Amino acid sequence: MTEQPNVIADLTAAGDEVDSLVSGLRTAQWALPTPAPGWTVAHQIAHLAATFRLAALSASNPDRFTALAARLSPDFNANVDAALAEFLADPPEVLLARWRDAKATAEKALGALPPQHMVPWLVRPLPAAVLAAAGMMELFGHGQDIVDALGVRREHTDRIGHLVAFAVRTWDFGYQARGLPVPDVQFRFELVAPSGRFWTFGPADAAHRITGPAVDFCLLVTRRRHRDDLRLMATGAEADHWLDIAQAYRGPAGAGRVPGQFATPAR
Repeated sequence: MTEQPNVIADLTAAGDEVDSLVSGLRTAQWALPTPAPGWTVAHQIAHLAATFRLAALSASNPDRFTALAARLSPDFNANVDAALAEFLADPPEVLLARWRDAKATAEKALGALPPQHMVPWLVRPLPAAVLAAAGMMELFGHGQDIVDALGVRREHTDRIGHLVAFAVRTWDFGYQARGLPVPDVQFRFELVAPSGRFWTFGPADAAHRITGPAVDFCLLVTRRRHRDDLRLMATGAEADHWLDIAQAYRGPAGAGRVPGQFATPAR
């Protein structure tokens, strides 16, 4: 699979999709529980607002971002809770406005940079285009939590290819999050896009491979569905183990989802 163009345009479209999910909600609906334990719809948007604000700062003022990152606690969850608290103090209409502002500012700041321009991030510097793809990962995962809370249907397009490529790039995160040794193997990924296109990554002769729908792959790596509820197949013991621990983000894995938690596939 070649690198997809227009990651900023696709990031904007993905953000607009999440915006459309919450823009007409009643105040009570912002307090609906989502599948993430203890998190409401408001928590999901607060997290996105905080994350996109950080991305905007990284792209527009890297020195200030680096100074801020140096002051963060080594406790990942404490940092998340602190970031959420500021936004959760706002009523829904203010939270929505702040999320929109953070989203627009991040899109503009990232879009102003060449795709391969390196920007600082929480773990290590990333090309601007890769940070934008990480933003799409955040939108996919937290957007899915909102979709599940509201009980609505979600339509996917091939713009999830940015998330797929990002997850392949960060295939070792699941091991690192659990303190496991990263195996010295190469994986082959063969995935079917929403359009029906065939996306492949890794050596064609790799002994360890993952195959199936790209949407299911995205649900797996964002830990929004248990592997048993997805149409993904593994060949090789390492690939099978990877389906248990896959995640496209750093930090604690969390409990994830349990088999059969959702009656119907998220489509």
